[in-house]
Amino acid sequence: MQEVNNTIASRLDSGVPLVGEVARYIIASGGKRLRPALLLLTAGALGCQSAQRFNLAAVVEFIHTATLLHDDVVDESTMRRGRSTANETFGNPASVLVGDFLHSRAFQMMVDSQNMRAMRVLADATNVIAEGEVMQLMNMHDASLDEAGYLRVIRSKTAKLFEASAQLGAIVAGAPADLEAACAEYGQSLGTAFQVIDDALDYDGDPREMGKNLGDDLREGKATLPLILAMQNGTDDERALVRQAIEKGDTGHLQQIVQIVHRTGSLEGTRLAAGRQAELAARAARKLPGNAYSSGLIELATQLLQRRS
Repeated sequence: MQEVNNTIASRLDSGVPLVGEVARYIIASGGKRLRPALLLLTAGALGCQSAQRFNLAAVVEFIHTATLLHDDVVDESTMRRGRSTANETFGNPASVLVGDFLHSRAFQMMVDSQNMRAMRVLADATNVIAEGEVMQLMNMHDASLDEAGYLRVIRSKTAKLFEASAQLGAIVAGAPADLEAACAEYGQSLGTAFQVIDDALDYDGDPREMGKNLGDDLREGKATLPLILAMQNGTDDERALVRQAIEKGDTGHLQQIVQIVHRTGSLEGTRLAAGRQAELAARAARKLPGNAYSSGLIELATQLLQRRS
């Protein structure tokens, strides 16, 4: 991971000072670096020692960071990882344009890999992520969204880059098709579990640990799984209150809605859904050679269910 951080730092250089300032601001803001870690773990599980794994791990972090910059502008977010978002600090135009810079720098680094298979996986993933962002935008304030529609969005918007990261580890290792598919399956399932847990924390987390405001999803009109289940399991009055809050992006009744989510067992249902995805990830990781790296992948899937931030 230190090698990845060194690569990130060296490729952030730009002749335009503001580009580097904004990019360093968000990259240095304490992210988990989960996607680069997935790439390194899957590559390690398959015996890969190629230095190209560090370059590609930095690429996926750049793509992820670019999506964060754009997301915060679209969502009008003011806090991420416990401090002001880049758009709050530098303004929307700088955040959007530096996000574009990070995307284009990532593609420059893909070319450096001289691996057409890796380039295709990353290009496809970037396209699917953009589609997922648009799908989420279309679903804003739509209280009729069901669980299948919700999962379709997060598998595009969030899980796809997890999938690509894990798959890239297999690609740089030159792994056979069945192991590459297992890595991709691991990444998609883990990424889905990660986002489902993240959505649960919006109604059950500590803002100081999470680094964002409680109820942000509701304010943005997002019908996430805790709310979808609350509407399925609540009384008519509770269902009407949650529906109205989603449609209007109204957090005026946030505490009451949090109580509804808890009372209806919707948090437990959300965590069960995440658990099913985590188990699928662990099952895929068990198809890889048994070593410290694959054990780490299994442990990561298990620990993900305990995350509080």
